Amino acid sequence: MSTLYETDFQGWIEEQTELLKKGRFSELDVPNLLEEMVDMGKSNHRELENRLMIILLHLLKWKYQLKQLQETWKEFEGKSWKNTIIEQRYPLYKLLKQNPSLNRLILSTMEEIYADAARLAAEETGLDNKIFPTSCPFTPKDLLDNNFWPT
Repeated sequence: MSTLYETDFQGWIEEQTELLKKGRFSELDVPNLLEEMVDMGKSNHRELENRLMIILLHLLKWKYQLKQLQETWKEFEGKSWKNTIIEQRYPLYKLLKQNPSLNRLILSTMEEIYADAARLAAEETGLDNKIFPTSCPFTPKDLLDNNFWPT
C-alpha cells in the first residue's frame, strides 16, 4: 500500500506540518521526516560545495590566465569570468546568512574541492596543471569579498 509520502509529497509535507502545529507527535511519519531532514542538510552542503567550486574555478582562471589572454587580445577583460564570480558570490552569501552553521564548513570544503577546481581550470584554459598551486591560494574571505580580484 502506497503512503501519502510516496504518492503526494507536498500533501505529506502539509499533513506533517499540521500534525506538528497541533502537537500530535505520535502521528508523525518520523522515519520519513528524519530522512528529509538529513537530505536537507546534504542539499545545503552540496550547494555550498557547488558555489565554492565555481568561484574557485573562475578565480583561478582570472589569476593564471587573464594576463596571458590580455597579452594576445588587449581588449580582453574577462567579463564573463567576473560576472560568473559575482553571480555566485551573492547566492553563496545568502546561503551562509540563512544557514550560519555552514560557515564552519567553508575552509574544509575549499580544501576538499581545490584539487578538482585546479584540474578543471587546467582543462578549461589549456594551461599546464603545474601552474596552479597544490594548495588553495585563496582564503574563505577572498571567495566572499566582492572587491577581491586576484592579481
